[in-house]
Amino acid sequence: MRLEAKILESRFVRLEPMAGRHREDFSAACEADQEVWASLYPVSWAGEQFAPTWAKLQRDQAAGDTQPYAVISQGEVAGISTFYAIDLGNGVVEIGGTYYRPDCRGGAVNPAAKRLMMAHAFESGARRVVFRVDAINARSRAAVLKLGAVQEGVLRSDRVTWTGRVRDTVIFSVLAGEWPAVRGGLDARLAGFD
Repeated sequence: MRLEAKILESRFVRLEPMAGRHREDFSAACEADQEVWASLYPVSWAGEQFAPTWAKLQRDQAAGDTQPYAVISQGEVAGISTFYAIDLGNGVVEIGGTYYRPDCRGGAVNPAAKRLMMAHAFESGARRVVFRVDAINARSRAAVLKLGAVQEGVLRSDRVTWTGRVRDTVIFSVLAGEWPAVRGGLDARLAGFD
């Protein structure tokens, strides 16, 4: 597997490798929902937490450990989605760290972004794409299932969030052999937004 950071685009979204030019607009998108950071995310992008979280993302990106994308909708930064835990030797990659402004939720943005990212991963030789979701995040769990991923199980007491809460993590995946059917489902779903 060779996963190259590059621009990914459809008629609904444009995914650009996250860069300094996205920082201010991304920060503004993160400020649009203050409550979500304290309750559902392992890290915070809000307020004074933004700068250190941005710095860590940039370090991880420079080290090749992550490939974060600015998700652009209607010409504005709507949020972020990231390739994590890139395991080239085993053909496994995780898609996570996803956040969208509230006005970009529930429409075409997430399925379009995930359609692009999964296509890129499988075209790059992935055999498995993984999603990890906080067990209490019912909205995200439903969204991942709606993408066509299969729930595999729960990792109990898996991670300590930035607030100190210990979270259980639900694991989902899409395998390369499942991708054609998942892609077809996403394409049909996105056609409904035309």
